[in-house]
Amino acid sequence: MSSPFKNLPKLGWKDLLKHNDVLLAVGIVFVVTMMVIPLSPFLLDVFLTLNIALSVTILLVTLYTQEPLQYSTFPTVLLFATLFRLGLNVSTTRLILLYGEAGEVVHAFGNFVIGGNYVVGMLIFIILIIINFIVITNGAGRVSEVAARFTLDAMPGKQLSIDADLNAGMIDEKQAKQRRQNIQREADFYGTMDGASKFVKGDAIAAIIITVINIVGGLIIGVLQMGMPLEQAAATFTTLSVGDGLVSQLPALIISAATGILVTRVNDSEMSLGDEIGGQMFQNPKVLAIMGGLMLLMGMVPGLPNLPFLVVGALAIGGSFLLVKNTREQAEMKVLEDSKAKTVQKKKTTTENVLDMLQVETLELEIGYRLVPLIEAEAGGDLLDRIAQIRKQIALEFGFVLPSIRVRDNLQLPPNQYNIKLRGVTIEQGEVMADLWLAMSTDPDITEPIEGIETKEPAFGLPALWIESDEKEQAEMVGYTVVSASSVVSTHLTEMIKKNAAEILGRGDVQNLLGNTRKVNESLVGDLVPDTLTEAEIQIVLQNLLREKVSIRDMVTILEALSYHCRVSKEPDYLTEQVRMALSRSICKQHQNPDTGELPVVTLDPMVEEQMAQGLTQDGQTLAMGPAFTQKLFAALNQEIERVIGAHGVQPVLLCNARLRLPFRRMIDRMLPQIAVLSYNEIGPSVKATAVGSVRVDLAQLA
Repeated sequence: MSSPFKNLPKLGWKDLLKHNDVLLAVGIVFVVTMMVIPLSPFLLDVFLTLNIALSVTILLVTLYTQEPLQYSTFPTVLLFATLFRLGLNVSTTRLILLYGEAGEVVHAFGNFVIGGNYVVGMLIFIILIIINFIVITNGAGRVSEVAARFTLDAMPGKQLSIDADLNAGMIDEKQAKQRRQNIQREADFYGTMDGASKFVKGDAIAAIIITVINIVGGLIIGVLQMGMPLEQAAATFTTLSVGDGLVSQLPALIISAATGILVTRVNDSEMSLGDEIGGQMFQNPKVLAIMGGLMLLMGMVPGLPNLPFLVVGALAIGGSFLLVKNTREQAEMKVLEDSKAKTVQKKKTTTENVLDMLQVETLELEIGYRLVPLIEAEAGGDLLDRIAQIRKQIALEFGFVLPSIRVRDNLQLPPNQYNIKLRGVTIEQGEVMADLWLAMSTDPDITEPIEGIETKEPAFGLPALWIESDEKEQAEMVGYTVVSASSVVSTHLTEMIKKNAAEILGRGDVQNLLGNTRKVNESLVGDLVPDTLTEAEIQIVLQNLLREKVSIRDMVTILEALSYHCRVSKEPDYLTEQVRMALSRSICKQHQNPDTGELPVVTLDPMVEEQMAQGLTQDGQTLAMGPAFTQKLFAALNQEIERVIGAHGVQPVLLCNARLRLPFRRMIDRMLPQIAVLSYNEIGPSVKATAVGSVRVDLAQLA
């Protein structure tokens, strides 16, 4: 008859070692069972030796741990080690009280420490308990408690620091997530260490109680049950009890020391603890020389043991001379290496260095030397923080992550001037006074003059004054708008980015947008890119939207519109117009009056639209109009828009036929870049469009 276990797989030691969770579960169950089932003296000797080896292993691991979080399982290991040690205490107590023996390890420890004197043995055992319980465990517990408290208090600040680095582009989302997890793990670690230190305290108290029980109970059992003389019972059970206590307390003392070492590590460098201590304590030859000299002087004092002091002093002085010699050799070696490196650098101009010089930053801000305090946090400068906020603002308003803006000083610029560069070319510049405030007046009713240096606000060209700090409060009371120099620069930079958002958006930015959308709707991106539309074609559509200040934040709606209409045509202008209709709600919302919710529109006279339709080129992308009609059209546009702004106090949008929208926008782009042009198809049924004017041209005068 075949065995029912014939077809079961055979498991070897290698297979068991691969399953650490199974081994851990078996070990915990065995420790609990060990408290109930008696162990033989030989097996107990093996486990006591294993307990000592385990404690030494834990100590060595903490010595070579570079930062506490690398040994995050230490609190749990501490619990298991304490439970194992208590199980051994129960087993040894059972053997001591039942048979008057507890194996060779306990007997050897008792005889070696006591040496025939029970009082000395008890005192040594009590001293070990005091060292472990009062000194090491108490100190480690206090450090853990304080570290947990300060770690929790510092969490909000660390979270804000991570958010600031993320907004500034110094780290990506994955790195920010990892750093947040590390902060949480650090708080959890010190919190659990604070609780785990209570295990060691309880273990020390239990050791005292168990030792007293062994001695008292052993005397009673030995005299009354085993018939031993009192002196023999005292000798036997005191030796075994103290030996048991020492065998238990030695690993407990080692693990307590490991706990203190781990929680007092404050450096996360790549060096081990020994290298750090050696580098911080014994690297200054002056310290060793002074200490050695003091020891030599004490060795010459009559009545003191001269030889030990003289030996220690001589060793310290010798170590000081060796450190001085080693420091000089390292300095000479460093000078020699620096000299060789400079020589090689002068002789060698590699292709990589030339290629690095060819790299062009997307956005740069160059400042004169008097504006350097604006970027120095120590001097109160907040320009870098404002740039981080600009990146966040652009992401929310336009829907893409702005590349990092490189800020550098340029000694060739005038001291108070700054240049804003786009792909290596200066496109905007201005002048600010770093130590003054800019006061602007947009209200014509303000007539009270203030003293200052006349200038123009760089971003919008408004008349303004540079004033001193002590005049700031007075200017604000009069009605002026007062801003700092860094605010002027950041405002100018923001307006430049908004005007050139289409050129700033690169292929890498498009890839990031598609990758982010893929997390939300993987099938949409996968079906569209790259089989239907390439990243380059999508980039052109997104740039067309940004060129008219349309946000591309809703990438799902944009890609859905592209996936549907690209079946008709892949021409970028056609796709852009279709995407605009899909985004009509957000486009109209952008231009609505925030107070009334209405959309003020200026329409084109039907005769004007008909004349423009006749001027459409064959491809339908541009308008070929006569100079006379174009001149009169621009004049009528300017007049009507100025009238509407003066009468209603709002800037309207131009409304025209969908076929004319794009070529009309391109025609007026240079003259009226701030005016938005919408088609009738982009006005949804829920939008309250209010006609506030109409553009008319007297066509009879053109005939």
